[in-house]
Amino acid sequence: MAAGVQRQYASRIEGMTSFKVVDFLEAAVKMEAQGRDIVRMEAGEPAFPTAPAILEAASTALRDEKTFYTPSLGIIELREAIAAFYDSRYGLKIPAQRIVVTTGSSAALGLICDLIINPGDGLQLTDPGYPCNANFVRRAGGEPQLIPVDAHNAYQLTPEAVANHWQDNTVGVLVASPSNPTGEMLSHENQRGINTVVASHNGVLIMDELYHGLVYDQPESSILEINPDAMVINSFSKYFGMTGWRLGWMVVPEDALEAVNIMAQNFYISPPSIAQYAALGAFQPATLEIMETRRGEFRQRRDYLVPALRELGFSIPHTPAGAFYIYAGIEKLAGDSEAFCWDMLERAGVAFTPGTDFGEHLARQHVRFSYTQPMDRLELAIERLGKALAS
Repeated sequence: MAAGVQRQYASRIEGMTSFKVVDFLEAAVKMEAQGRDIVRMEAGEPAFPTAPAILEAASTALRDEKTFYTPSLGIIELREAIAAFYDSRYGLKIPAQRIVVTTGSSAALGLICDLIINPGDGLQLTDPGYPCNANFVRRAGGEPQLIPVDAHNAYQLTPEAVANHWQDNTVGVLVASPSNPTGEMLSHENQRGINTVVASHNGVLIMDELYHGLVYDQPESSILEINPDAMVINSFSKYFGMTGWRLGWMVVPEDALEAVNIMAQNFYISPPSIAQYAALGAFQPATLEIMETRRGEFRQRRDYLVPALRELGFSIPHTPAGAFYIYAGIEKLAGDSEAFCWDMLERAGVAFTPGTDFGEHLARQHVRFSYTQPMDRLELAIERLGKALAS
């Protein structure tokens, strides 16, 4: 191509948004490389080391040279282990054949969108919500149908909202509980009500359960208790702390398995072999004990950070129920969340994420804090923010 000639790329790229978490992550890494100490509260990545049993399982797999392609839906040992986990944690008998292991939960979401969305179809999403959701819908040629949510409904959809926003081209709803960026949960009553509305339209209900296990004040339940044919996305990244291993799973109806298998074969061949064998160690009793201890630590961090941020002037209507995020209003502190986040990164050395990463509804009035760092780092963040805001 001649120098200076502008190449024309596919139009689907034009509507996609950048992932601002990554923008701030990269900026923080660059500042650290220059010698700055940055308190990292921008990314949803647990800072704990990988659990010993997971490392041991990976080491054994390497020694045994289990480094080749696996079945596209995942090794049967792991699918059976996940099925057993559903039984022990929820009392649900999910056939292992309905569990599909994926290259991170992102691959699961992409496969589901490609499965159910034709060009021009719409999928209902919360606003705010995880930013990549809308871009996977766009990649499939669909329309993200963003529904504004706020603190009055715990930043979650209600059956009434789903019904009122259903359009002729709507094919389904994607909800998350606990959610990113708010850490809020969908009540059992609303799960049941939304399922009823979606079923009345012959639509598809997709539930993001990535942050299951990281719930602090109430019991959690899977949507599969209400609708055995719902599509569920989960991951080893959050509760099990295996972000870089890039491994997730989804539960799909039996009639979707053939199509999902064909897509997985073509798009990914198979999930990473070593990560799959490593994940077998995630379900060992010793690992689960570690994860429960860490859940307690996350709760302590949340219970420290919420009142500390309120003291600094951030508005947090109520304490989030799960995950490791706080979605805070900045209306008393600044008028634009992006400018505010860049300013605090530069002046305070604290990285967190603007609300504009997660949608449009009141986005410039909110920021997201991730409390994945140790308590002493969170205390340092509050100290630095207090000084910067007072100056």
